[in-house]
Amino acid sequence: MRFKNFIFVGLSLTVLYLSGCAASRVAIEHRNLDVQTKMSDTVFLDPVRDDLKLVYVDIKNTSDKDIQINDMIKAAIQSRGYRIVTDPDKAHYMLQANILSVGMIDPSAARMALNNGFGGAVLGGAIGAVGTRRREGLIGGAIIGGVTEMVANSMVKDVTYAIITDLQISERSRGKVKQETDSDLSQGSSTTIKQSESTETNWKRYRTRIISSANKVNLKFEEALPELEKGLARSVSGIF
Repeated sequence: MRFKNFIFVGLSLTVLYLSGCAASRVAIEHRNLDVQTKMSDTVFLDPVRDDLKLVYVDIKNTSDKDIQINDMIKAAIQSRGYRIVTDPDKAHYMLQANILSVGMIDPSAARMALNNGFGGAVLGGAIGAVGTRRREGLIGGAIIGGVTEMVANSMVKDVTYAIITDLQISERSRGKVKQETDSDLSQGSSTTIKQSESTETNWKRYRTRIISSANKVNLKFEEALPELEKGLARSVSGIF
């Protein structure tokens, strides 16, 4: 009996050690704030003379977070030599953006949202704590392992926050641009309405999706948000 108790204690200490090592490794690898901003599609705008560098900015926020980024984006665009106008009829460019999601997200969901591009699906999914995975073994060892994992997970969390934004930039064209719109509208569970419209416009349109993400161990939203806003503003203004 004493020998079995010795084995049990040894296994428990081993599980404790391995769980602690895994948590420590995560803490070391993600100790520094890592902010990245990526664009689903590249947008190229033709160079224009200075008197045409007029931009109308319209930014919507349909996320559940109240963030104020309009002024930051406008200032970033102005720093590149452009002027912000309040009348779209006087603008050579129109910048329209919709902030879709702001908050904690799983990195794989962020990659999928980026790959889906403008108008694609946005999947949520909060990151859980990162620790060791529980392995099957002796009942007592499994119980100790589960408790140890829970303790490690509560102390060390690999957290990612992101801002997901759909962006449309319209550039005024000298000639007419033909535009066709096709829509599939669902009505009920078995009916689909198809609509098609052909029009002419004076705007060339470009669309992309921007995802700005911040990653760090035990990252708080209040720490991540300012860096996310800077990354989004820098990416948007970089198009001009």
